[in-house]
Amino acid sequence: MVPEDGLEDIELRLLLEAIHARYGYDLRGYAQASMLRRFQTILAKSGAKNLGDLQHRLIADRTFFASILDDLTVQVSEMFRDPAFYRSFRENVVPILRTYPQLKIWHAGCAGGEEVYATAIVLTEENLIDRTQLYATDLSEGALERAREGVYSESRATLFAENYAASGPKGLFEDHCTRAYGRIAIKESLRRRIVFFQHDLSTDYALGEMNVIFCRNVLIYFTPNLRDRVVTMFSKSLSRGGFLCLGASERLSSLDKESFTPIGTGEGIYRLRAES
Repeated sequence: MVPEDGLEDIELRLLLEAIHARYGYDLRGYAQASMLRRFQTILAKSGAKNLGDLQHRLIADRTFFASILDDLTVQVSEMFRDPAFYRSFRENVVPILRTYPQLKIWHAGCAGGEEVYATAIVLTEENLIDRTQLYATDLSEGALERAREGVYSESRATLFAENYAASGPKGLFEDHCTRAYGRIAIKESLRRRIVFFQHDLSTDYALGEMNVIFCRNVLIYFTPNLRDRVVTMFSKSLSRGGFLCLGASERLSSLDKESFTPIGTGEGIYRLRAES
């Protein structure tokens, strides 16, 4: 007999299986403790009695599932988060990108678009934007819709501008957005460079011949097995000598380190070895 304190784990596994079977979203590789915390938050907001009750509602009500998908996936980001990363990117990666006639860059798990817009700003200031195609993907359609709009609150804009100022900029943050009615909007000249579309890192395909892949502060929410599968998929998506950009606290496995060389001084930038 399963102890009472183990029933919740069983309910969680069944719930994730049900979501995968009903909607095709595979959340089974997300860290269980993190996923359980998210479902407990949803329980409190939904009024469901327990995970079993929540499972029935999620399966029966597609609209309800869509409304809580953002709560299940990582949707927390900010522009120029970890300014040291962007300084390192400018110093160590941009000079190499200048040698390429065309660039393809993928932001995986783009959330509300904050970091892909930060990349577009860097490329604009480094005179590389005209030769670049940016791709931004996320599991959540709601997040993608917000990212396409590129509109953020004035309070968040203050943080973004502070991060930008510490990231080694070559201009002013205000050069890249407009302000009105307590919000900022990313300029259309940047937004038109980005293609947004849905992509599930757990199950979907590799995107080929990317020069840079950003997936910062996403892998920390995955189990080790899923992290390894995703990094393998990234290695297949990169061109030879391409760059993988992770969060500063994210580390490659010993096997992955055979394929990638760290760049900089620990900012989470890796380069795919040419022989990989």
